[in-house]
Amino acid sequence: MIRVKDLRVDYDDFCAVRDLSFEVAPGEVCGLIGPNGAGKTSTMRAMLGLLEPTYGEIIMAGVDMRDHPRDANKVVGFMPDFPPMYDDLMCWEFLDLFAASYGIPRSRRPAAIERLMDVVGLESKHDAFIVELSRGMRQRLMLAKTLIPDPQVLILDEPASGVDPQGRIDLKNVIKAQSAAGKSVLISSHILTEMQEFCTSVAIMQKGQMIVHGRIDEVSARVMGGTVFAVEVLEGHEVFHNVLGGNTKAGPVERKNELIFEFRWTGDQRDASELLQALIQAEVRISAFGPKREGLEDVFLKVGAREVS
Repeated sequence: MIRVKDLRVDYDDFCAVRDLSFEVAPGEVCGLIGPNGAGKTSTMRAMLGLLEPTYGEIIMAGVDMRDHPRDANKVVGFMPDFPPMYDDLMCWEFLDLFAASYGIPRSRRPAAIERLMDVVGLESKHDAFIVELSRGMRQRLMLAKTLIPDPQVLILDEPASGVDPQGRIDLKNVIKAQSAAGKSVLISSHILTEMQEFCTSVAIMQKGQMIVHGRIDEVSARVMGGTVFAVEVLEGHEVFHNVLGGNTKAGPVERKNELIFEFRWTGDQRDASELLQALIQAEVRISAFGPKREGLEDVFLKVGAREVS
């Protein structure tokens, strides 16, 4: 898991990160978002041991990064934005170089390289020179390199930048597979709509501080003031409005189209079950009923940020 506690990063007289604390549990995919100058890059660099924080605790898969940086780096895979690459190498040579540096025996490297290139959708580029690759393909190759040592913690900085639609689907599948394997994944990205597809939690920073952190549904309910429910009503619209109007946990009803209605709900799951039962008993014909997942952009804007990076 990832645990950051009371992290502070100073650059001379400027405080880039102020008393930051958050956790990413095994199997969790956390989206780190914030406007320009929020302190995301400084946070990630401190987590990776690339800069010395003023103070604070950084634990990676049970290893203290500050006390045992070499051991911590063995369990962390980092994919930077615009990573440096060796243009005069073929793709397999690039991966072979890093596989050797990670101590993987020569006899096992070819199979490992083939598997990873297949995972990131670069199987047809095995013998292609890196200089020939597009920006998106370079991102895929760097992701393959990041996965070589089977890290327990993944930190990805703008992994989908420049990647084509199919590449983004592949990336999403890779991240979900890593999460299912119990890895802790932290992703910094400005593509909030796509992050919502695979992130299970979110950490929103502003001016070096953590504004809100937690599971997306919990953060959404806390920031937005409850959960938005969507109901598809086939018959009994008037009765539906009467039942909702008499429930103190239901906010004003908004009609989205001929059949779909939405309202903000402040009750819990048991309360929602009782509401559904009341609608059915009132003979309202319903074909769909449930919470609507709030968009990350909506949550982000609600906490006061205006520019995503």
